[in-house]
This record gives sequence, C-alpha cells and structure tokens, in this order.
Amino acid sequence: MKRALTSEKIIILDFGSQYTQLIARRIREVGVYSEILPHNASFKKLTALNPAGLIMSGGPESVNTKKALKFDPKILDSDLPVLGICYGMQSMAQHFRGKVSASSKREFGNAILKIYKGSIFTGLSNKTKEVNVWMSHGDKVSKLPKGFKKIASSKNSPIAAFENKKLKKYGFQFHPEVTHTDQGQKILKTFVKDICGCKGSWKPKNIVEALIEDIKIKVGNKKVLLGISGGVDSSVVAALLSKAIGKNLECIFVDNGLLRKGEAEQVKKDLKRGLKLKINFSDSEQLFLKKLKGETDPEKKRKIIGKTFVDVFLKETQKIKNISFLAQGTIYPDVIESSGLKNGKAHVIKSHHNVGGLPDYLKLPLVEPLNSLFKDEVRKIGKELGLPDYLIKRHPFPGPGLAVRSIGEIKKEKLEILRAADYIFMEELNSHNLYDKVSQAFAVFLPIKSVGVVGDARRYEYVIALRAAETTDFMTANAAKLDHKFLNLVSDRIINEIPQVSRVVYDISSKPPATIEWE
Repeated sequence: MKRALTSEKIIILDFGSQYTQLIARRIREVGVYSEILPHNASFKKLTALNPAGLIMSGGPESVNTKKALKFDPKILDSDLPVLGICYGMQSMAQHFRGKVSASSKREFGNAILKIYKGSIFTGLSNKTKEVNVWMSHGDKVSKLPKGFKKIASSKNSPIAAFENKKLKKYGFQFHPEVTHTDQGQKILKTFVKDICGCKGSWKPKNIVEALIEDIKIKVGNKKVLLGISGGVDSSVVAALLSKAIGKNLECIFVDNGLLRKGEAEQVKKDLKRGLKLKINFSDSEQLFLKKLKGETDPEKKRKIIGKTFVDVFLKETQKIKNISFLAQGTIYPDVIESSGLKNGKAHVIKSHHNVGGLPDYLKLPLVEPLNSLFKDEVRKIGKELGLPDYLIKRHPFPGPGLAVRSIGEIKKEKLEILRAADYIFMEELNSHNLYDKVSQAFAVFLPIKSVGVVGDARRYEYVIALRAAETTDFMTANAAKLDHKFLNLVSDRIINEIPQVSRVVYDISSKPPATIEWE
C-alpha cells in the first residue's frame, strides 16, 4: 500500500474481543487506516509503525486473574494517545494504579450512559446528557487512577468512562464500535481526528490509485497468474491487475463441479463482459467427484477439495509460459484469522481456503492487493473500478462450493437436487427484491428422508434447508426474518418442482453458536 495512504494509522491491540475487527472497520469508516496487532506486541514494534494513536480492545478475561493478558507497559507510559475499551479500560486503570473490582451486578446488553463533561465527547451535541450504549462486562473500575477524571457513568458502572486529557489517555466501559451504541461512531471520530490528529485519506478513490501504483512497482512488465472464481474478491483483484498490467494478467477458472446451477457459464460470461479478461477454463468436475467419493467428514472434504484444486491449478499453470507472480484475493480478515491473533487460543472452526496452499507449490512471489481491506471496502473498491453490481453485490460463496452445503457424501445426483432448490430460492429472493437485503442466502441438502403427500400419493424423499443471514461483518450473524408467505412460496415451488424433495425447513440459528455455512 502506498505509504502516503497508511502514514496516518490507528493500531488496535487485540485482547480477544469478538468486536476487535469491528473497531478496525469503524476507524476506517472515519477515513483512517487501522491495523490489528496482538495484545503482547512490543512498544518497539509499535513505534516502528508510527501510529497516530492506539486502541486497546475488550476481552473475555478478568484483569484480576492469573490469566490476565499482559501488554508492554511502555505503551501507556508514552505520549501516544490511547483509548481503552472495556478490558482495555480496566488494564489502563490498573496500570495507572486505579482499582478494578468484580461487580455484584454484571452489565450485558443495553445501558443508559450519563455523560459529564469530557474532551472525547465534544463530537456530541451539548444537549446530549444521556446515550444508549452497549455493555458487556463483569469487572468494573471502582477507583479512579490519580490524575484521571470521571466523564460518564451507568447504573452498574459508576465510572463508565474516564480521561486524562494531559496524558491523552481515555477509557470506556461500554463498546462504541457496535451499532447498539448510539453515536458511538461520533465518539470514535473525535478520538481519531480531534485527539490523534488524523485527517482521513483512506477513501476508495485514493486506495484504488495507491493499489494500482503498488502493483506496477512490484510487478513491472512481468506476468501474473490469478485463480479466479467469479466471487467479489477475485473479481476485484482481476480488475485491479487488469488496470495495472493489462495483458500480462493470466486467469485460470477451475470448474470443480461444486458450483451453483449454471454458475460456470455465468461466471465466464460475467468476467468477459465485465472485465474483458482472457480466462483459461478447466472442466474438472469428474476428477473432484472421484476424489470425494465415500468421504463424509466436513474437514476432510475441504482438504480433499483444496488439494485437488492445487493439482488442477498446477496442471493448468504448465500451459502458460513465463509466469513470475501469483495473485490471490486474500482480504484482511483472512490474514487476521490465519495469523494466530486472539492470543493464540482460537480454535480452528474450518480450514480457510484462501490463505496458504498455492504459494508452497508454485514457488512464486505473491501479489495480494486486497490483504489490507475488509469485505465492505473490497466492494467499494470494485464500485470505484467500475465493476457492475452483478459482480460486486454477489453473496459470499465458499471456496469448497456446494460441498459445504451438501451434508454427508458428495454425489452428483444430490448436487443436482441442491442446485435446483438453491436456484429457486435465489430466483424468488431476486423477484421479491430481497436478495440485496440479506447478507448471504443459500439452500442446504440434508441426507435424510421425510414422508410427504403430493396429490394423493405418498412421497418419501429428501429434506432441503434454507438459510438467509443478516450481518455487517460476517463475524456474527442473525437469521433473516423472511416473511412466512415468502418462505411458503419458496417451499411450495421446491417441493412441486423437484420430485426428490418432500420437505423444506428454514434455519433460524444465529452465529454464534452456529456458523453461517452448515459444514
């Protein structure tokens, strides 16, 4: 990334909060680059990045236990502006010799914040005396550190916010980054712009110009190979590379037989129409189905698909001469989730299809122009590049394709049933103007049979589950509250038009505890 764009940045120290990525996104929405580091990042590493300010995130631990996550104390002893949120505030209070105590009444959810005079609240109207905020804590600051001033309170947190204006140190017990907190973005903007002095150049037009310039500098007149899927990330990467290096971009599209109905043909058509790219197409359906035969374990299925994709990709690569670089659509959440943040305690929920794998096989240097961007930023970049909505507004589609939406062993006949059901669901979402109102929607094939009655005949056939999720960051999600009349219409169509289906159910699970995808 061009240095001028990231010369002013806010660093977030991650103490394990589920909202850490959300903090980074909110800072970027102010027009300032943000980057997440683990809680134990050294002050030396931090100063090398030359941040304008720092935010200490929340976290699940208590600062009063042996499990308390430590940070380099030099950070708070420096003149760097620091905002501590929840656990971050409590860590700051302890550092400056305040007191943190366990609360007899924990605060989870909405709370009313009473605001007193504080420099970090200057972005709010003078008439604002109370704000609805989101709390999620057990411990609380019970004694102010010397030199600090209380600037807000709530029913269960007498010291819900404090500041030391001279030291440029601030703490919130509430979470300004979540949408449940009214005017939280205004408060963060005050910290970033007024206190840290950032002007804000992190905007789509500037980012596009910087990314293209970076690619030109790194690649020169050499050839770049990109595996393209037709999804948002790879399409935007293709557009950037096309702008930067033109005909020196070579794309490979692998049809693994796990795509949606007519998707391989549609992707080729869309990419040629939208991006005018030359695409090397590989029809590998039979190979993938052969490799997956007999396997039912979700994680093993993912690994088989990943390994087979690499093999096919390598074979196709040998047909193209003089490749010097490999491009990938890696985005910032991929980097974070694969980097061992969350204090090294994160469990592997699913293997990630976009980080690792190909570079080790190809021995080629990587070009990852999107690896500092979040998904919503990637969409904005795509719009700035002139990509059509049908490319940049597509719902996310997993790397292993329908293999994660067909439970149990993968068979072609089951995939065809799933494709037909999914097509009906998408068709109705679009015709009812609901597609853009949900974040991700799809059908799932369940390898169980249920009794049904069609006409006067008994039908004993498969079950299809429908999933529609609403989310802003895909870290958490709620089931979309689709109208029952709409769901009945979709169900009737699926059962009437697909003889192998006798029942349709709707998934109302939230993430967590469920995931958005089924496998």
